[in-house]
Amino acid sequence: MAPLQQKEKIVILDSVNACPERSAAARRRRKRRRRKRSRREYVNIVMRPWKKEWPSISKICHNAYAMDEFGRQHIANPRSANDVPPRVIPSWLKLVQDGFVVWVVLGAAWGWFMPGPAASGKLWIPEALAAVMLGMGLTLTHRDVLALRHGGGTLLLGVVLQYVVMPVGAWVIATALGLPELLALGVILVGACPGGTASNVVACLARGDVALSVGMTTVSTLLSPLLTPLWIWLLASTWLAIDPLPLFWTVTKIVLMPVVVGVLLRRVWQPSPWFFEGALPLVSMVIIAWIVGVIVGLNHGQRHVAGLVVLVVVVHNALGLTLGYWGSRLRKVPLRRCRTVALEVGMQNSGLAVALAVAHFDPVTAVPGAVFSIWHNVTGSLLASIWRRTKTDDRRDS
Repeated sequence: MAPLQQKEKIVILDSVNACPERSAAARRRRKRRRRKRSRREYVNIVMRPWKKEWPSISKICHNAYAMDEFGRQHIANPRSANDVPPRVIPSWLKLVQDGFVVWVVLGAAWGWFMPGPAASGKLWIPEALAAVMLGMGLTLTHRDVLALRHGGGTLLLGVVLQYVVMPVGAWVIATALGLPELLALGVILVGACPGGTASNVVACLARGDVALSVGMTTVSTLLSPLLTPLWIWLLASTWLAIDPLPLFWTVTKIVLMPVVVGVLLRRVWQPSPWFFEGALPLVSMVIIAWIVGVIVGLNHGQRHVAGLVVLVVVVHNALGLTLGYWGSRLRKVPLRRCRTVALEVGMQNSGLAVALAVAHFDPVTAVPGAVFSIWHNVTGSLLASIWRRTKTDDRRDS
């Protein structure tokens, strides 16, 4: 059929406007077409570059910012590709951010060779971790939190595996290996904590479901003031007398309150792309590396338990990754999401375990959390490098 001439188009539009019902239907059709066009532009601008090269942490932060901009502005008011905020982070800062595991190891080396200055930062660990959680809250909007109610069965399954596999697995490993009381408590602290934010970056590198990863981290973090003290009390009471109320207040103060403050700040303050790409990841990396160094400095004299702790951490992390993957696979969850759930279950917020150990127990209790901070980033990076080279059925896993 030949295309309509300009006069014929005007006549058709006039006839549509003459009927209110047909005019409203036409507006709805135009709105749907505009949304489809915006989604196509979003894929071309944001998602397609990820397939060309290994994405850095700064690129992930940039794409998260661009996705938020498209969700809030572009669909309602379509713009050209040139309107997407440019990448302003220098290459040297990208290199610094991509070497997160290296900086954690350097922090541990600092604590080992300079135990005195490192151990002096013990009292500031809760405040430092609260700053990291405040940064996590700033990456969320109130729309992100409200959208969690539409997460579906996979999100619920992942959170259940998170709070069942890791705490119970920690208790089983500590009991089977006959760990000393304080070390067993430290392993349980790691298992009872929510998922860590590093899993979101690793899920993206592994070509997993990043939205599911962020949703699981957010939900497990919001539930942690209730479930983390409960699991510690139920499991560690077999060795020590545990009062869950101080733990509840500490988790609320360190985790929940900073996240809520960050979400509220985001409603009135829209940070620049440089903040998300450069400052926020860098500050979080420095704080985590510093916390690991402080814990190593506090336990400089506990060399005899190092080998046992490493063994326990390796088994615990492998258990979480394995059961997280197969627990979702047996429920016939798509492969791409199974990988995401495995990473979320196996990678813990070990910084919270360290903060709880320092605030309420002996410093040796924090050793499993410090070792876990290093090891789960190593295994996560290795799995990401393997999984991103393994193709999935896009039609079934989309």
